[in-house]
Amino acid sequence: MAIVVEHEERRKKILEKALTVFMDDGFEDATFQKIADRCGITRTILYLYFKNKREIFTYSIKQLLLSVEAGINSIRADESLKIADKITGVMLNIFKVLEDNQQFLRIVLDYVLHLPKNNINPEERVRRRTVKLRRILSSMIIEGVKTGELKSINIKTANDYLYNLIEAAIFNLIVLKRTDLEEMKKTVVFAINQIAV
Repeated sequence: MAIVVEHEERRKKILEKALTVFMDDGFEDATFQKIADRCGITRTILYLYFKNKREIFTYSIKQLLLSVEAGINSIRADESLKIADKITGVMLNIFKVLEDNQQFLRIVLDYVLHLPKNNINPEERVRRRTVKLRRILSSMIIEGVKTGELKSINIKTANDYLYNLIEAAIFNLIVLKRTDLEEMKKTVVFAINQIAV
């Protein structure tokens, strides 16, 4: 059992250090050797943990998504909140994670922009990574409509609207290089108040 824990701990440390390589060099210029060097290990040892840099990068994205999911689940579990407050809390939590991880988001954008060079559909790759978030948002909207806490609305349209706000937040941070999402946070609160009963 201790060996498994040690491997998982080492894997996390590799991911942390690999992330700094991606941040410094971007996805395309980061190499397996640079990652091994930053970790203070050989490439051979690095291969024991990961097949290639893409796998390392994918695990980094999964780690970020797991932290987002943990925050979302905490908000959803709070029975003292009405559904509109839960949806608002989830959206604001996501915005906070985006603000806190702007450098990483730039690397993700670099990665997504290079996918077509490898004949990979970026839209498909992004959709696979965000399907769980879309389901969570839909389930919250459905719950709100069923309990009468939200107006009777088209679930898909409401879900698309919330998800588009997340995409707009990423655009504001990464492309427009805004440092925060304060104005967008007000938009989220306003939008959700419009569908609350």
